[in-house]
Amino acid sequence: MLVILYIFYENYVHSFAGRPDALDLPLGSRSRLSFQASTPSHSQQKTDGIEEEGLEKSPRTCPWQPRVYQLVYPYNIFPPQLCSAMASAVTGLLFFLLCLLSNLHLSFSAGELAFESVPDLEKSMYMVIDGYPCIRLLNLSGEIGCANPGLDKVVAPIVRFKNGIELVKSSSVLAPLSDFDTLLSRVSSDSNFARNLAGVLVESGPQNQTNLTASSPDKKFPQAEFSPYQNNKFEWNPTGSGIMWGLYEFPVFLLSESSTRTLQEISLENENKETHATKVTEFDLVMQTTKSGTHDSESCLREGTCLPLGGYSVLSAFPTTNVSSSKPILLTVASMDSASFFRDKSLGAQSPLSGLISLLAAVDALSHIDDLDTLAKQLVFVVFTGEAWGYLGSRRFLLELDQHTDAVNGINNTLIETVIEVGSVGKGYDQGVKNFYAHTTGVSSATNETLNALQQAQNSLGTKSIKFSKASESNPGIPPSSFMSFSKQNPHTSGVVLEDFDTSFTNKFYHSHLDDQSNINSSAIVAAASLVARTLYILANNNKTLSDSSLNTIKVNASLVDQLLGCLLNCEPGLSCELVKNYITPFSICPSHYVGVMQGEPSSEPFLGYVNDVSRFVWNFMADKTSTPLMNATPCSENCSGTGGVCIKQEIDGKGLCVISKTRYVPAYSTRLKYESASGTWTILPPNSSDPMGEADPVWAESNWNVIGLRVYSVQGGGYDRVVFWSGVAVTVFSYFLIKIVKAFIAKALKQD
Repeated sequence: MLVILYIFYENYVHSFAGRPDALDLPLGSRSRLSFQASTPSHSQQKTDGIEEEGLEKSPRTCPWQPRVYQLVYPYNIFPPQLCSAMASAVTGLLFFLLCLLSNLHLSFSAGELAFESVPDLEKSMYMVIDGYPCIRLLNLSGEIGCANPGLDKVVAPIVRFKNGIELVKSSSVLAPLSDFDTLLSRVSSDSNFARNLAGVLVESGPQNQTNLTASSPDKKFPQAEFSPYQNNKFEWNPTGSGIMWGLYEFPVFLLSESSTRTLQEISLENENKETHATKVTEFDLVMQTTKSGTHDSESCLREGTCLPLGGYSVLSAFPTTNVSSSKPILLTVASMDSASFFRDKSLGAQSPLSGLISLLAAVDALSHIDDLDTLAKQLVFVVFTGEAWGYLGSRRFLLELDQHTDAVNGINNTLIETVIEVGSVGKGYDQGVKNFYAHTTGVSSATNETLNALQQAQNSLGTKSIKFSKASESNPGIPPSSFMSFSKQNPHTSGVVLEDFDTSFTNKFYHSHLDDQSNINSSAIVAAASLVARTLYILANNNKTLSDSSLNTIKVNASLVDQLLGCLLNCEPGLSCELVKNYITPFSICPSHYVGVMQGEPSSEPFLGYVNDVSRFVWNFMADKTSTPLMNATPCSENCSGTGGVCIKQEIDGKGLCVISKTRYVPAYSTRLKYESASGTWTILPPNSSDPMGEADPVWAESNWNVIGLRVYSVQGGGYDRVVFWSGVAVTVFSYFLIKIVKAFIAKALKQD
């Protein structure tokens, strides 16, 4: 304000000092007003091609001078001194406003104010942050996971977490992964800290695997409530903290590596306080279950504010022509879903994807054998999903078998002779030796045959770098695995779980987002696939003595294993890899092995939009590898299924290829859920005596939401806001008096006219 008054004083008062006649306006004919514009360059330049009578160009006195329109009086009604004084005052006022606006602009961005639309303006104000949220899950007992505490977005300044830090106001805390467990412990023990914790931002980067030797958010005995034996205190997962099963009334995001660097810089800016603006985070993690007040899976399913966890398992068989025969069945299983604290960062490279990839590679190796139709036993493969959330896939599969549904048509559960599960096998590598352990439920002739076949398969490999051993008898039983469902339903079921550990997990990042490709060894997976393929071939030949030369024809494609690792465990190439794109058109590029939710009515022929990328890829891959080509391979038609065939690769060109295969989708969801077709809702059934695990079934569901988002923007300090406010008041008052003065001059001139 003082600056403006000074400019006016210098240009107006001084111009007329000592000249009492300076404001005397000459008489003349009727005045005519026009406007004069200062041009963007020197006075010699043209005024943007505009030529009008009375329109003259005033020289630009400095580079920053704005285009201002000055009154011109052709008949000399007002003297030049008055015009100059008024113009200079207005110029000074506009310059002050320009400086103020520039200062405000710099609070948001160092770029230019060039907005063509509202989204452009929004982009300049808000920085969207890439991250992976922890979300709200519900079961019959209550809730776990994270969400905004209320119905609104959470906004708070960013501070960096340090041991002993005190939060004096609501803050969003940026924490290294190594301090994440400590931070959550602080929440549970320090009420003041918990009250002021608005949200958590967890850093990511290659340093996590370097600095952390172990980090598992699951329990020390994962899913112990489903154990077929009494000792549920055994520590299969010694590094487990159990934090993923807690309830957190604040949002938590895992940042991407680029966002981590950005937020670290912002937190330093906030600490230095060299600017009048504070950077804040805005968490948009409002859950529908919070809005509706439904805090368990029964109520939220009834109100439609959540969906049950689930997906689609995949079943296939060798040979395809005799799947309904009375041959004994060798059932080989693996899992394709994982879990972590952060929903979309559930890679599970070691547990369980190493087992899945090993199984797929074994199926590929067996597909090149010519005499599969003559095998004495039926080879059936099932890849389960939902195993990380109450063994949804395996339990539903067993229920489908009992009910003889279409999904398992032709498979008689009484013919299942033995179950072989391929578990975590990606770390079975120690000083050049691949070590694997067979975990069993007891002694039986079928189990002994499987162990003997494994030994024969190992011997046929002709190397000392692959070793197989029986797991320690001091173990209370089998480790957490899909085979628990089979053993719980029928304790006499024979089976072997192949793992790369004996008494505790070798995977120190079990159910952590750090369980990525760097946590496994591809050669160990190839070795496990070789053991499995040869063991199955030996067993399917009814343990006939087979020569090493015949077994050596079963070769695992190591290049295929490398391809599968790149496709299923990385974003580059991810699901855009040639192998996957040869079968399906993926919905996303970066793979995540979180089970997802059940949408629509469960079916053995589901709408493919409700089946996730990995399940669709596994279905197409298995159907292709276990298929018998038709005499005249043709594109799919309406009668493909009528001839006992399935249509593979249909997503690629819309036509697909019709082949003979018994590959099917098997719904995977809680055995205590029923879908009501009429209303499109889910109801919870009471525990069933035929399902021993039903009593322990938590019936997991995931809350619905509208939008999940995380962004950062600047908020001005209170003092700065007051300066801006009073500056605006001052400019308004000055403008009012300036207008009054100008009106007085004009009125006087018109009277004299």
